[in-house]
Amino acid sequence: MAAICVFEDDRWSDLLPLVYCRPACELRCGISSLLEKMQRAYPGHRFALFVRDYLAATLRERSPLPVNDLPADQDVLFLNGRLLMEKAIPVDGPEELGLCEGSLAYARLRARTAAALTPRHFLDGAVAKALPHTTRHVEHRATLLRYYWEIINRNEPELKRDFRDLAPAGEIRGRVCDGVYVLGKENVFIGEGAVVKPCCVIDAEEGPVYIAEGVKVMPNSCIQGPAYIGPHSTIQMAARLREGANIGEVCKVGGEIENSIVHSYSNKQHDGFLGHAYIGQWVNLAADTINSDLKNTYGTVRVQLPHKLVETGSMFVGLAMGDHSKSAIASTFLTGSVIGFCCNVLTSGFPPKFLASFSWLTDSGCSPYSPALAVEVARRVLARRKKQVTEADAALLHTLYDLTQPERDIQGMEQ
Repeated sequence: MAAICVFEDDRWSDLLPLVYCRPACELRCGISSLLEKMQRAYPGHRFALFVRDYLAATLRERSPLPVNDLPADQDVLFLNGRLLMEKAIPVDGPEELGLCEGSLAYARLRARTAAALTPRHFLDGAVAKALPHTTRHVEHRATLLRYYWEIINRNEPELKRDFRDLAPAGEIRGRVCDGVYVLGKENVFIGEGAVVKPCCVIDAEEGPVYIAEGVKVMPNSCIQGPAYIGPHSTIQMAARLREGANIGEVCKVGGEIENSIVHSYSNKQHDGFLGHAYIGQWVNLAADTINSDLKNTYGTVRVQLPHKLVETGSMFVGLAMGDHSKSAIASTFLTGSVIGFCCNVLTSGFPPKFLASFSWLTDSGCSPYSPALAVEVARRVLARRKKQVTEADAALLHTLYDLTQPERDIQGMEQ
């Protein structure tokens, strides 16, 4: 049986700042990550990961999969980590490269051919050059997610599709208190140990609602499908989770959320609006934090990424915020804002639409956020969830500080 290797390609940086500390395949779209969708498509197959060198140590600590190490003497189907798996690509067949709009979507190779490839070949876009010139090239229709707003645009249909694949529809294993209204019960799943308190409304008439195990939904909250609440998360009192709300594991959220992904272990506990946004891990959005996801002109949104300005072609684009970043009370983010990895936004005015990673922004200006302090704060934050910062995690933060120095240089920060 062929092995499956999920690789990062030369366009991984288009998903910054969300992929500074994770491979693209770990991003979530719908209920599950891109990697989990691939694993469902190929049950029984061995998986491996090809990633950037500096991610390897931390990934080996938290993933059971081989990292940057292929199984010996096995044919390999290489899959692009940005691939939104909609239909399984055959693992058996001739050696070939499947191309999608100029990017490598997959490579199906014999064991001897695969053994000659390294993660660097994929990251440099040099796979074809490393293979015999006779290797067949075919055009392949697929969805390769390139930017964070494309993930958001696919979030609602993926919530529906994942629900069909993962949820026993209409099954309620947790406790639903008296005084809860459930509309479209056949489209609702509530996991074991979950509790929905009185005076809540779960409206699944227009899309499914998946409430995972151990979730607490506090009184007077409304959840409108399609929506997903991950394991052991808390929905605070009077929260309004509109269509497309996608909350990962061990999060605490409140206020109004629409078509946004909160990756995991992040908090938005108080009032405020989050729309068409992707929030990373270990983020804290303070009370009354809001983001705009629609321009007053109703025009399409341009987004400044760390390395380029992109015209999205979309009318609705909200905030992207990297891991370990935090906002102060009443923070307001403009349409299509990008806040980097490990930032502190502490200004009373509008932050810039792009904020470099490891930035400490106040009304007095912007200065670098020391990686030593960032590690110390991360230790405190993770300890609150009974997690710890490992030596590899700390080394990664220091490495990322150095790698993101060009961003801070552009913003003119003094060291």
